[in-house]
Amino acid sequence: MKIHNSDRLSYQLINENDSEFLFQLDQNPEVMRYINGGNMTTREDIRQVFIPRHNAYKDIEKGLGLWKVTVINTQEDIGWVLVRPMDFFSDHPKWHDIELGWRFLQSTWGKGFATEAALHIQQLLAKQKENKSFSAIAVKDNLGSIAVMKKLGMEFIKSYIHSDAQLGNSEVVLYRLENKQS
Repeated sequence: MKIHNSDRLSYQLINENDSEFLFQLDQNPEVMRYINGGNMTTREDIRQVFIPRHNAYKDIEKGLGLWKVTVINTQEDIGWVLVRPMDFFSDHPKWHDIELGWRFLQSTWGKGFATEAALHIQQLLAKQKENKSFSAIAVKDNLGSIAVMKKLGMEFIKSYIHSDAQLGNSEVVLYRLENKQS
C-alpha cells in the first residue's frame, strides 16, 4: 500500500534506517509524558525493542506499520502514525479493528499535523473492507490526543487498564470509529 501525499504532508513506512529519527523524536520529555511518564528512549531501546515490535506487525500490502510523516514544503520529518490491529501484542488481537496512534515533535503540536495525517491514513484504510473499525487509546489526561480522536469522528467507548509488556499498565480511554465503508 502506498499512501499518497495529503495537503501538507507526505508518508513513508518506517524501517530500520529511521532509527535515529525515532530516537530524536523520543528525546523530549513532553513528547514522552503520556507514553511512559516522560522518560526518554535510548538508542538501544529503539534497536532492540521498538524496531522489532514494529516489524512484528508491519504489513506493507495492508498498510500496517509506522508511517513517517514529513512536511512537504520543508522536508522535515515531524512524527509518525501507527497502524496495527488493536490489541496486537495480546493473546486476542482484533484483526478487523485497526489501532491508530501518533507521535509528533512538540514544535508541531497545535498545527493540525496529527489530525491531517491520522485522518488521511484512516480514510485510505477505510477503503479496505476487512477493516471494520478504527480505535485509539490514550491516557485520560492526554487531551491533545483525545482531541485528535474526536476530530477523526471517534467516540468514547470506555476507560480501562491497558497492559503492555513494554510500557506496563496504564489507565487509558478507548475511542472508536465504525467503518461505514465495510
